[in-house]
Amino acid sequence: MARSCAASTSATCARVARAGASSGRHRSARGASSSASAGARGSATTNATPGKSRLVFLGTPECASEVLGKVLDAAEAESATFEVCAVVSQPGRPRGRGRKSDVPPPSPVAELALKRGMAEDRVLCPEKANEEWFLDALRALDVDVMVTAAYGNFLPQKFLDIPKFGTLNIHPSLLPQWRGAAPVQRALESGQSETGVSVAYTVLKMDAGPVLRQITRPLKGDEKAPELLTELFETGVNALLEELPSVFAGEAAARAVPQDEATLSHAAKVSPEEGELNFAKQSAIECHNKVRAFAGWPGTKATLKVKANGEEEAKEVVLKIATTRVSEEGDAKAANGEVEVSKKVLRVPCGGGGWLELLEVQPPGKKVMPTGAFINGIKGSKVYI
Repeated sequence: MARSCAASTSATCARVARAGASSGRHRSARGASSSASAGARGSATTNATPGKSRLVFLGTPECASEVLGKVLDAAEAESATFEVCAVVSQPGRPRGRGRKSDVPPPSPVAELALKRGMAEDRVLCPEKANEEWFLDALRALDVDVMVTAAYGNFLPQKFLDIPKFGTLNIHPSLLPQWRGAAPVQRALESGQSETGVSVAYTVLKMDAGPVLRQITRPLKGDEKAPELLTELFETGVNALLEELPSVFAGEAAARAVPQDEATLSHAAKVSPEEGELNFAKQSAIECHNKVRAFAGWPGTKATLKVKANGEEEAKEVVLKIATTRVSEEGDAKAANGEVEVSKKVLRVPCGGGGWLELLEVQPPGKKVMPTGAFINGIKGSKVYI
C-alpha cells in the first residue's frame, strides 16, 4: 500500500516518508508494510474504470482544495469522461499553536480527498516529488494527465515524463507575469490595473511552460489577496475543465502558446517584514496596495503615537491595518505628522503629500474592528505618525 495522508494516521506523512527512505519499505496508515510500487500497481489495476481517462491532482492549501472539489464534481458527473485516480499533497504541517508532539493534520487538499471517498493509498504525500516510491506509484496508475494548483513542491523531469498528455498548472497570473510563489500578492502590491489566471503546461523551469488558456481579470483597486486568489482559482479550474476533452484527445498541446520571456516578472515569496508600513516614507497608494496585497498573511501593521488629552507624552500603539482607502483630502496640520481624527476614519499623512484613510484596524489583543470603534476608545486624544 502506498503512503497515505489519512487523518487517522498514527504518524505524519513526513515520518512515514523518512521511514520509507531509510528502509526501502514503508508503513501504511494502519501499520502494514509492503512495497510502494507493487501496492500502487495492484490497486490501479483493480480500480481503473474502462473507457475513462485518468487524472492525478496535486495541491496543498485551502485554495487548492476548492479546485480539487470542482475537479471531483466534474469527474463524478454522469457524463464524465475522466476519473481522478489519485491526489497528491505535501505532508501535513502543524497548525495554530498545537504542541510539537501532536500529529499534524493532513493538508486541506488531502483532507478533502479523504472526505470525498478517495482511498487512503491513493492520497500520496511525499516530502519531495523525486522520491522513487512516489514516482513508481504514479507510473503504476497509467496516468493520462496531471493537474497542479498551489502544490508547492518542485516537479523533476522524471515526474513530468509520467503522464501521457503532460502536466497542467493553474497559475493565478497572466503568465509570464508574476512567475513564482506569490503572484496575486505581487500583482496587487504593484498596483497594476489587471491580472488574471493561466492554464499552462508544466516544464522543468518554474511556471515557464506554454499557455493553453488565459483569462484576464480587470482590477478596481479595492481587491484583497485572499478573495482574489480564490476567485482566480475558480476561474482557472473552470477553464481547465473546458480544455480537458482536447487535452485527453492529444490535441491541446499544439494550441498552447509559448511564453514571451521578454515580458516576464517574478513573484518572490512574501516575508513578514514586508508588512511594516512607514507612512512618513511610503506614499498613500503604496501603503494601500500593501494592505490589499498582504491581507491574510503576513498582514500589514503600523505604529501610531496616541497622546491622550492632558498627557505630556504620547504612547506608541501598533495597529494591524485591515482596510484602507486613498484620499485626496487632508488637514494642513499634517506637516507635523498629525493624523486627522474624524468620527469613523483616521486620515493619515503619507510620503509625497498624499493621505490614507484607515477604515478597519486591529488593536493589540483585539479583533479587527471599524476604525470608528477604535476612535471611540481614544476620544479626545491626538494621533501622530
